[in-house]
Amino acid sequence: MQRRSISRRVITALVCLAPLALTALPAHTVRATSVATRARAALKIGLVLDVGGRDDKSFNQLAYEGAVAAKTQYGADFSYLQSSAVSNPIYIANLSNFARRKYDLVIGVGFLMATPMYQVAKAFPNTHFALIDSAPADAKQNPVNLPNVANIFFREQESGYLVGYMAGLMEKGKVGAAMHNTIGAMGGVSIPPVNRYIAGYIQGARAADPSVKIKLGYSQDFNDQAKGLNIGQSQIAANADILFAVAGSAGLGYLKAAQQKGRYGIGVDADQGYLGSYMMTSALKRVDRAVLLTIGAVSGGKFKGGDNLYNLKNGATGYGVVGKFVPSSILTQVKAQQALITSGKIVPTTTIATNL
Repeated sequence: MQRRSISRRVITALVCLAPLALTALPAHTVRATSVATRARAALKIGLVLDVGGRDDKSFNQLAYEGAVAAKTQYGADFSYLQSSAVSNPIYIANLSNFARRKYDLVIGVGFLMATPMYQVAKAFPNTHFALIDSAPADAKQNPVNLPNVANIFFREQESGYLVGYMAGLMEKGKVGAAMHNTIGAMGGVSIPPVNRYIAGYIQGARAADPSVKIKLGYSQDFNDQAKGLNIGQSQIAANADILFAVAGSAGLGYLKAAQQKGRYGIGVDADQGYLGSYMMTSALKRVDRAVLLTIGAVSGGKFKGGDNLYNLKNGATGYGVVGKFVPSSILTQVKAQQALITSGKIVPTTTIATNL
């Protein structure tokens, strides 16, 4: 009886002391826990779009949609800024805007932000950044891996190869409007991600039809649809039956030429089949998926600086909805090529052929 009474007294004393022990915790410990909880509940994402803008129906829009999806999936709160011109000072100002406000992740959308990203990421080493289509580049344009920057790369040549192979088979079989054994492509600006698409496209087309001719041009712009329209009309006048646009909003003008002249179009980045029944397919680059997964990595404490690769294996490249005019026999052959790329038996090139 005496032991039981002593035990009860000890338990009672411990219960009474527990609140005092909690009160005695150092104030900075309590504050740190509170701050950490608030940070997890309000992950802040800053998105810097390039000149194409949020509604370019392509690259920038996909990045925006990835951030929107992250808001639902990870409880992230995001803001975006649209760059008004291709200008390093503008890119630096936009990236710095979010970094100064202590956002958890700042995403630069596009290869053209490589040098601005280097400068801003070096100035804010405790901020996480992501750069789509490039690594940060120093003043001499040398790529530099920084621990606080995730370099988001895609194997665009895989998508380009597959839609090129489809186009080559269409020309080889003289299907529908594909009657002149000639296809076209237009890039916006001659930069690596654009050229990887085009390199794969040419390689794929020639793998399907070695005799196919290619008309290639650049609008030198990602916005001007009138320039794209003019190039498309010129290539069609030179017998191009299928036009592949790799030029953001300028590409919409290029594809418009195909629609006007009864030819076929191939979209880029997003699935652009909504443009009309003349669209053969689209070469996909799932920027939305890359943005979503990068935000998820920050949310889960698994952010990885340096190169992060997206390709067929993780569902970030490939092709979109295929037009009803494409025979099922061609689709079967394209799917077989896709399996060979995924297995590594076909490695699409990143170098544009010179003998067009």
